[in-house]
Amino acid sequence: MEKKILEKLKQIEKEKGVEILFAVESGSRAWGFASPDSDYDIRFIYKHDLNYYLSLWEKPDVIEFMTEDDLDGSGWDLRKAIKLLAKSNAPLLEWLYSPVVYYENEAFANRMRNLAKDCFSPIACLHHYLGTTKNFMEVCQAEEVKLKSYFYALRTALAGKWIIEKNTFPPVDFIELLPIAPPHIQEKVIELMAIKANQDEKYLHPKEELITNFLLETVKFNQENASGLGSGKKMSEELDGVFRELIKNN
Repeated sequence: MEKKILEKLKQIEKEKGVEILFAVESGSRAWGFASPDSDYDIRFIYKHDLNYYLSLWEKPDVIEFMTEDDLDGSGWDLRKAIKLLAKSNAPLLEWLYSPVVYYENEAFANRMRNLAKDCFSPIACLHHYLGTTKNFMEVCQAEEVKLKSYFYALRTALAGKWIIEKNTFPPVDFIELLPIAPPHIQEKVIELMAIKANQDEKYLHPKEELITNFLLETVKFNQENASGLGSGKKMSEELDGVFRELIKNN
C-alpha cells in the first residue's frame, strides 16, 4: 500500500503544481488501533512556487482526495501549516510526530519539529483533546458502543492527562500513552485492542462500565486541572522568517 500512496502523492504534485514536503499517516493506523477495514488517512504539507504567494488574492490552501482503495488524503499549504503551528494546532503536531512517515524532506521536517517544541501550548492542546473526548462521551455511554468511539475517547482523554502531568506534547502512538492509565484500565484496553484488530468498523461492543467510568473521571480531572497550564511562545517574527526562507528555496 505504501507504494500506491507514494504514487498518488507524485500524481498530486504533478496535477496541482506543488512540492510535497512531508506526508504521514494520521488516524487509527498511526494511533495503533486500526480495524481491518480502516481507511488510510494520509496527511501532508506542500508548497507552491513563489508567484503563488505573491498574489493579491486569496487562494485555496487545502488539497483533498479520496480513492476507491481507501486512500483518504488531506494536505495543507505551507503558509496554512506555519500559521497553525504558531497556534500549537494539535492535529498538525500529531502529523509532525506521526510514527508512520511516507515521505519527508528531512531538513524541513526537523525544522518544523524543533519549532513545534517552542510553539507548544499546553492549554491550547488540552482544550482540543478535552473537547474531542466530550464529543464521544454520549455514544460511549450507550448500551452498545463502536470500539472506534471508545478508542477515540480514550486516546484524547489520556492525551489531555499526559499534558497535565508531563507538560509535553503527548505521544501519537496510543500504546505509548497507555502507561499513564491505571493497570486495570490498561489490561482492559489491551483486551479491547485485540478485539478491534479483528472486527470491522461497524462492530458494536457491549458497554464496558470500567472504561466509561474511567473516561468520566479523566474528563473531570482534565477539566479541573486545565487552568494551571501555560501557553506557547509567541514566535510571529521567527515564523515569518522561516516561511520566507522556505518559499524562496525552490
